[in-house]
Amino acid sequence: VEWAVYTAGTKYKFADDKLEHLVDYFLDGICKTSVFGKFPDAGAKNRSISRPGTMRPYNAGTAENLLLTTNYRKNELQEIADIRNKGIKPTVSHATFFWNTEHFSYQRPDWFASVRMYSTRTHNMEVPYNSEGLLNHHRGDGTNHISRTGDEYYDIFPVFDYQKVPGATIMQKENLPASNQIQKLGQTDFVGAVTDGIYGAVAFDFKSPHDPLIARKSWFFFDEEYVCLGAGISCKQQLPVATTLNQCLLRGDVTLSSGKQKSVAARGEKQFEKVDWVFHDGIGYVFPEPATVKLMNNSATGSWWDISKQSTTSREEVKMDVFKLWIDHGNRPSDEMYQYIVVPATSLEKMEQNSSKNNIVVLSNTYEIQAAVNINLGICQAVFYKGGEVDITENLKLVSDNPGIVMLKMNNGKITEISVADPNRELTGFNLSVSAKMEKKGENFSTVWNAGNGVTHISIELPQDNYAGDSVTIQL
Repeated sequence: VEWAVYTAGTKYKFADDKLEHLVDYFLDGICKTSVFGKFPDAGAKNRSISRPGTMRPYNAGTAENLLLTTNYRKNELQEIADIRNKGIKPTVSHATFFWNTEHFSYQRPDWFASVRMYSTRTHNMEVPYNSEGLLNHHRGDGTNHISRTGDEYYDIFPVFDYQKVPGATIMQKENLPASNQIQKLGQTDFVGAVTDGIYGAVAFDFKSPHDPLIARKSWFFFDEEYVCLGAGISCKQQLPVATTLNQCLLRGDVTLSSGKQKSVAARGEKQFEKVDWVFHDGIGYVFPEPATVKLMNNSATGSWWDISKQSTTSREEVKMDVFKLWIDHGNRPSDEMYQYIVVPATSLEKMEQNSSKNNIVVLSNTYEIQAAVNINLGICQAVFYKGGEVDITENLKLVSDNPGIVMLKMNNGKITEISVADPNRELTGFNLSVSAKMEKKGENFSTVWNAGNGVTHISIELPQDNYAGDSVTIQL
């Protein structure tokens, strides 16, 4: 970027197409993996979490320099500069899947979330070069970080419980393996996401490279909430397994509703039963069915030396107040599951109304199909780990002939848009059927109406080569 500025207006200036590539990389890459385009996403960090201040916000220098070189996407660059300089709220909402790195980011003006995964195509985590990031074994295991302010995880890492990583399902061990065992290649192919650029669903056929643990995990993202489903959670070792909803800095009270009775949790660590929802720091965690959860809202201790052995690393004890919420699946679980809804920018009053719970229907949460529908938006998202079918309404059924992820948008019960993706990166086309009449064709799809069984078969061409794993959206 500096060279683009230095040469602007001279005969050595960058070609327009090269500048456009640079701007695209900044806006669609760097900014979309950042919270509001301003703060680093803890989920995208590797060994750099071992350095104090690594979560400090970015300055506006890059955006301002790019504005000096081109008018391409000028308004978007100016907004990033204003977000970083003036603290304005972003206007951009996006659902972005980086299919070559199995990383998903999602933004609304009031919140940001990400999901980090890995597959047979990628490693789980960076090697702990220079003796940094020594406890990062599980920080890629379907981790799901949530931000409303951008500083929820600021310098939490010396006191962090690295077996309770947000979003991840982890076998709880006495000690983590040696640091030279951190980086592992993924063991499953079915890892990916579907997105139309605004909404999206994510799926992770998880097989731990460290422990004898498997799970199928999915996330379904909407405007005001997202749904987290886990199924087939099984472990072959006689140790407990936990799925962590979040672990972040403790800010204020933690309020729970159990048996429709609201209470403020005392500081400490405790198990709560028949929980309807939990609220902390503007974020709600809603359970479609009353759940047993464990909560820690207390001080935690550690040191930077625990996670970094550089000569300049401080060995002093660090003490911070931490919020940690998790589901205990018990010792050596077999075919266990979880389901919860995260409402990332809400209030205690809204939680009591429980609108997200009423607005979301979990259609399936099995080892073969995970699916949810947002009634208000008319969006259904489904993960098919193998071909199968799911009933969306009494009159509408979705059938997938192959493994994949599908998103349907509906208006008054009529399907208007379909997005599909192939997490396995094997198919040349995606074949599905719906119990509704459609007669439309496009450059990359075709439909065939079968009046006899009342089903439309739809074939959609999928991206290939470097674009395999990307989504395709068709309008109907």
